[in-house]
Amino acid sequence: MVQKKRVGVVFGGRSCEHEVSLASAASVVQNLDAQKYDIIPIAITQEGTWRWGVTPSQLLNASDPAIAAEITAAPAVTLVIDGHSKRFISTNDASPLPGNGELDVLFPVLHGPYGEDGTIQGLFEMANIPYVGCTVLGSATGMDKEIMKELFQSAGLPVVKTLNYKLYEWERAPERILDLIEQQLTYPCFVKPANLGSSVGVGKALNREQLTKVINEAFTYDRKVSVEQGIDCREFSCAVLGNDELSASVVGEILTGGEFSDYEDKYVNHTIRFVIPAQIPEDTAQMLRGMALRAYQAFDLKGLTRVDFFQDKADGQFYINEVNTLPGFTDQSLYPKLWAASGLAYPQLLDQLIELAFQQYEVRQKLRSYR
Repeated sequence: MVQKKRVGVVFGGRSCEHEVSLASAASVVQNLDAQKYDIIPIAITQEGTWRWGVTPSQLLNASDPAIAAEITAAPAVTLVIDGHSKRFISTNDASPLPGNGELDVLFPVLHGPYGEDGTIQGLFEMANIPYVGCTVLGSATGMDKEIMKELFQSAGLPVVKTLNYKLYEWERAPERILDLIEQQLTYPCFVKPANLGSSVGVGKALNREQLTKVINEAFTYDRKVSVEQGIDCREFSCAVLGNDELSASVVGEILTGGEFSDYEDKYVNHTIRFVIPAQIPEDTAQMLRGMALRAYQAFDLKGLTRVDFFQDKADGQFYINEVNTLPGFTDQSLYPKLWAASGLAYPQLLDQLIELAFQQYEVRQKLRSYR
C-alpha cells in the first residue's frame, strides 16, 4: 500500500480576510482525498496563535465559549526551522504531536496579508518544506496593486489608468492629491487598498466628497492606496495552473449584483453570478487565455493563480485587472469552477496543486543556495 502523504492545511490568520479563509479551507479539507492524504488542519487564530488539529468550523464558531475552550486546549505549535526537519512542535505541551508533527507538504489557504503576500511563503522556505502555490516573489508582487500594474505594463499588457499614493502623502497634502486625481481621472473612480483582496476596503467615488471618504477608508487597511479610472465594463476571469508548463482554463464572465464586486456581494449576499464558459467568441477567449499566461510568466508565478480582466463596453478594449495568487477555494468560488468547466474536478485539482508543490520543492533542492 502506498503511504499517504501528510498534508497540513493552514488557514485563518490575522488578515481581515480571516473568515473568507475559513470558508475556503473547509472546502479544501472536504475535497482532499482521504484515501491519498492524512489531512491535518492547522488554524491560525486572529491573534496569530497556530493551533494543531483545530478545524475551520471550530475557528468560525470561536465565539461559542465551549468551542473557544476546545481551541485553547488544542496544542499551540510552531515550525521547527533547522534546515532538515519538516515538522511542527507543540509550545504548550511536552508530549509529541501525532506523527511527531512531521508533514510532507503544507497547503496554505490564507487570503490577504500574512498569507497571500509572500510572508508565510518565506517561512515555509526557511523551514525547507514543500508548499502549495506561488513563491515569495510572485506572492508579494501579485499582492501589491501598484507593483502589479507596473509589471503588467512591462509585459505589454494593457491596464486601466491608475494613480497610487502613500499614507504620508495623503496626511501632508490631501487637497493637492484630490486636485491631482481630478486633473488626471474622471468620475467615477475606484479606490482600493494596495495590498488587500476580496474587495475589502474598495470604494466608488462620484464626486470629491465621496473620493475623500473612500480614500480615508482605504487608508485604514493599508499604507498605500490605488485610485483607478472607473469604466463601464464587463468582467472576465481565467484560471492558470502549473509551474513551468502551464495550462489555462476556459474563460468565465463575472456578473455583479451591484455597481461593482464588493465584499458583501461575494461573501454575504452571494449576488455574484458566473457564466462559464463566457459567451464570447472563441478567438476572444483564446486572446484572454494568452494574456493570462503572459501575466503568469511576467510574475514568475508557480502553482496557481486567477487572472481577471475588464472589457470597456464603450469601445470593446480589454484590460488586465489583477492576478490573484491565492484565489477563493470554496465550492462556489470561481477558480475551482473554471477548472471544473475545463474538465478538472475539485479533488483532482487539489491533487495537481500538491504535485506541483513537490515539483517546485525538488527544483529548489537542486540549487546550491538551498544546501
